[in-house]
Amino acid sequence: MLKNQDIICISSIDWDFVWQGHQEIMSTFARNGNRVLFIENIGVRSPNLGDVHRLKKRIVSWIRSTKGFREERKNLFVYSPVILPFPHSKIAGRMNRQLLIEPLKRWMKAISFRDPIIWTFLPTSMALEIIDEFDSRKLLVYYNIADFNVLTDNPKRLRDTENKLIKKCDVIFAQGPAIANKCLKINPNVHIFPFGVNTKVFDDYLSNPAKKIPADISGIHGPIIGYIGGIHKHVDLSLIKRIATSHPKWSVVLVGPKQVDTGEIEGLSNIFMLGKKEFEDLPAYINRFDVCTIPYLVSEYTMTVYPTKLNEYHMMGKPVVSTALPEVEAMNRGNSFTYIAGTHEEFIKFLEKALAFDTADARSGRMNVARNNSWSSRIDRMSAFMEDAIERKGREPSMTWQDKFLKLYKNTKRTMMKSLIAALAFYLLVFYTPIVWVLAQPLIVSDPPKKVDAIVVLGGGIGESGKVGQGYEERAEYAVELYKKGYASYIIFSSGYIHILEETLVMKALALSLGVPENAIVLENRVSNTHDSVLFTREILDKKGWKKIILLTSPYHMLRVSKVFAKMGGDIDVSYTPIPKSSFYAHKTNGIFTKKISLTQIRGIMHEYLGIIYYWFKGWI
Repeated sequence: MLKNQDIICISSIDWDFVWQGHQEIMSTFARNGNRVLFIENIGVRSPNLGDVHRLKKRIVSWIRSTKGFREERKNLFVYSPVILPFPHSKIAGRMNRQLLIEPLKRWMKAISFRDPIIWTFLPTSMALEIIDEFDSRKLLVYYNIADFNVLTDNPKRLRDTENKLIKKCDVIFAQGPAIANKCLKINPNVHIFPFGVNTKVFDDYLSNPAKKIPADISGIHGPIIGYIGGIHKHVDLSLIKRIATSHPKWSVVLVGPKQVDTGEIEGLSNIFMLGKKEFEDLPAYINRFDVCTIPYLVSEYTMTVYPTKLNEYHMMGKPVVSTALPEVEAMNRGNSFTYIAGTHEEFIKFLEKALAFDTADARSGRMNVARNNSWSSRIDRMSAFMEDAIERKGREPSMTWQDKFLKLYKNTKRTMMKSLIAALAFYLLVFYTPIVWVLAQPLIVSDPPKKVDAIVVLGGGIGESGKVGQGYEERAEYAVELYKKGYASYIIFSSGYIHILEETLVMKALALSLGVPENAIVLENRVSNTHDSVLFTREILDKKGWKKIILLTSPYHMLRVSKVFAKMGGDIDVSYTPIPKSSFYAHKTNGIFTKKISLTQIRGIMHEYLGIIYYWFKGWI
């Protein structure tokens, strides 16, 4: 068996999930003197509400570990990466590269983890990212245990990445013939290895004369129809309900974590869900079963599934009734130790038959079949194939420096082209589509003008464009227009900006030239920012006894002003009325632009969002 190797395992389940081949293989390698890094499931599909608990658990694991890494046992380390859960998104993939691969490289450097064997259960783009990061890897192994294409929300993308993975691999292990045939079309180095069984755990239990009965099953009356494993979407809950209702004197016991809504079977008095158990305790539960079951739905996914529990049931000599899964049927050829049912009715009839008729020879035969499928023998054979592949790679001529240089040049050229295309796409998206205006829309707060006591005009200062005098003229002119229409008897100009002259004096001169009497104009020139404008304007309003105002500024400044007034304006009734036409923010609104958005316009919008964040931090909003 393999010894003294560093192994990275890209798993399709978490370490603390139901014990399966993933944990069995990697813990065996670790016991044999290899160092193993077990990377927990990074997903094949986008998450849904049902995954919230799993995502929360991953975050907790990350927090409790050292930046996501922990030593589970001697030579075996577990990495719980926290990444964006969008396995087919290119943008998320680039971000996840930093979130997952960079910490991985730092950890490997810290413990001198070099030239690893990479073993993957996943065929995703993120798995390929990890694999491609280590060109110096000693070996690449893919254990294809299921058809993940039927689980993902992007099967075409997954097929593409899986085909690339299969082509790259030095060794491929397949769960069954159907998967093996698919892989053989691309790579000849394929070997069939169904999941095995840890015979030692079961032998240790069988050799214990005490054979303690777990407390939560000891009081359940027989006959017991049992199931070991996760209660997931591939379990036929309607079949389980049918079994329980058709034979109310039977006890149906399910041992494993709930992964779906089980409302359909909850409330039935003869169904017992005992939850997840430690792997070492499973023999004691199976020993209490009178008949064991594999009640899976027959679907595109389960057509390639080999249920590990079948060998575990047989190790205890128990009769088994299964739905018609192809891999179970294949294993049953030549021994007929498993009852295979095509319908619910047939499943129940086989349960009745298994309860009524069983023999010592049948029990012994099942146990012998299971021993032939032990994990120890399977992993020994897997190791032999891997060692042969390592030796074979060692005999291959190494790349010359010219080949390495040309490969590096080719990869760099490809990366540069991708970066240029991404930059061009980003440029066109930002400058030639409405996306910035769409993102800026929440900044606009607009009320129709109404009759008030005064119109408050916030000066432009250097404005959003950074230019002197930008904005004050159109604001003052619109205030005069509203004044002349009779919406208010007074105008308050608020600005502390000075360029040669005070901006408030310039706005006042413009208003006077447009026919507003001097006694209708109030100036506030102490301000240095929006917060001060609201604060000092409030003093004027309180002094004058004015309770209703129109507040006038540029359209994209309105959200910040409204939030400040909401916190500091007291009982002032404010009508937020931005200028209807801003020359700085001028653009078409039909989605087709004759002129691209300018960088200064983008800067102005960003300035407003950053201003809101700053005001929130200061406690002004």
